[in-house]
Amino acid sequence: MHRHRPTPSLRRTAASALALTAALGVLTATPAVAESAPVPVPAPAPAQPGATPYLDAVEATLRQVSPGLDGSVWQRTAGNRLDAPADDPGAWLLQTPGCWGDPSCTDRPGTRRLLDKMRENISRATRTVDISTLAPFPDGAFQDAIAAGLKASVAAGNRPHVRVLAGAAPLLNIGALPSKYRDDLVARLGDAASAVTLEVASMTTSKTAFSWNHSKLLVVDGRTVITGGINNWKKDYLDTGHPVSDVDLALNGPAAASAGAYLDTLWDWTCRNTGTFSAAWFASTGGTPCTPDLEQRLNPAAEDAPATGGVPVIAVGGLGVGIRASDPASAYRPEDLPNPADVKCGPVGLHDNTNGDRDYETVNPEENALRALVGAAGSHIEISQQDLNGTCPPMPHYDARLYDLLAAKLADGVKVRIVVSDPANRGAVGSGGYSQIKSLSEISDVLKARLAARLGDQGQARTAMCRNLQLASFRAAPAATWADGHPYALHHKLVSVDGSAFYIGSKNLYPAWLQDFGYVVEDRAAAGQLDAQLLSPQWQYSQAAATVDYARGICNA
Repeated sequence: MHRHRPTPSLRRTAASALALTAALGVLTATPAVAESAPVPVPAPAPAQPGATPYLDAVEATLRQVSPGLDGSVWQRTAGNRLDAPADDPGAWLLQTPGCWGDPSCTDRPGTRRLLDKMRENISRATRTVDISTLAPFPDGAFQDAIAAGLKASVAAGNRPHVRVLAGAAPLLNIGALPSKYRDDLVARLGDAASAVTLEVASMTTSKTAFSWNHSKLLVVDGRTVITGGINNWKKDYLDTGHPVSDVDLALNGPAAASAGAYLDTLWDWTCRNTGTFSAAWFASTGGTPCTPDLEQRLNPAAEDAPATGGVPVIAVGGLGVGIRASDPASAYRPEDLPNPADVKCGPVGLHDNTNGDRDYETVNPEENALRALVGAAGSHIEISQQDLNGTCPPMPHYDARLYDLLAAKLADGVKVRIVVSDPANRGAVGSGGYSQIKSLSEISDVLKARLAARLGDQGQARTAMCRNLQLASFRAAPAATWADGHPYALHHKLVSVDGSAFYIGSKNLYPAWLQDFGYVVEDRAAAGQLDAQLLSPQWQYSQAAATVDYARGICNA
């Protein structure tokens, strides 16, 4: 069982088109596709014991693009365990709300499991509790879970040092005051507060590039971690009849220390940029100064953390814009980038970091890691995301290389399933909407255009898409909306390939230049649990909203 040792500092064919008639490509209803037998998804070839081809592909990409960030922004470790009890091995998957099939969502077992796991992990803290989130700060039952866990830790004789870091969008989160959150948590802790050292900060690394922390992490003692897409907001997740559907994972082992090293990286910038009129605001208890290296000082580094299981993972994050300009150790030189005419919308747009900035890529390794994971797929890909297309303008419309990879897979006969948030959730920029598109056609149109560019023929492009794609807006139950009439909102940041490897984290697939973090996990048992508990029920209900579904001969694209 090997581990990759961090650096001492802080310790990362134009495939043949399927043969259908040319006439098929120009039919609007595609009856011929409906009459043809669905092509079964091929089973992936059995892997050799101990083989990790997907992680190997991702790691090779990271070592090429961002070698100098190994140990501080990305890291591969072995010896991890997806954190679940023996009698419920799939409980590492933390979903909100978890009420599949019930549009009234009266019982929310997934939400309860998440809150219980947060409280349980924090209660076991002997040294540190490190939390990162998107502003506003945790509230409601999320804050109750944090406070209850800290009280239990103190009652057991511990004196935990706690950091809470929130990314703040300018203007939108102007009320996310660290001092206010500090005072609220101290009040909830009561007598236990005297045993807790608390640091709270909010930060914005670049207002002009729309960059701030977007990671969602709960790291305890550098030993356990909960991370994914879930924001600790009662209004969106708890005290509502239309809760956001989201997912985290729980893990323990050396990869938790990797998350701690990433948080030290963010805090190092934050502590150097605090002040009344600066990019970060800070508050603490007892006059505690801002601590940039809490994890490094108090917790074991990943190579020293004890193994807890046999799961290999790659922890991978990004620094957005404003923390570091580039990775000086990188010799990465991207090939000519695709330049579709529609990647930019309107006369006003920002510099395109996603599609045309080599230096940005070297300090945001997660973007190439996700492309590498998709590129490694041999039989099927499942994507569950809020969106694939961004807010355009001012951001670029989409990640052209990601779409070209998906087009290549479709042309090769790889089955691709994409589920995104219902476009009915769309709101204006900054409004809190959970969709950025008006119609699923915005996704299928781009895919078809990239396929046509690859295959050189519109008809073949449509044929390949109709034979291999499933595209739907998200539903959690048979009804078209929640019982209160609101559309289903999806906030997953999830990619799964070949029933073997998957990514869960906070990184969106659409252009967004934030600080994000997640894990690529290669474990067939865990991938099976992910499919059984999330991907299969999701498609069971979402397929009714599909605009393209090769299995049922639907191709409204």
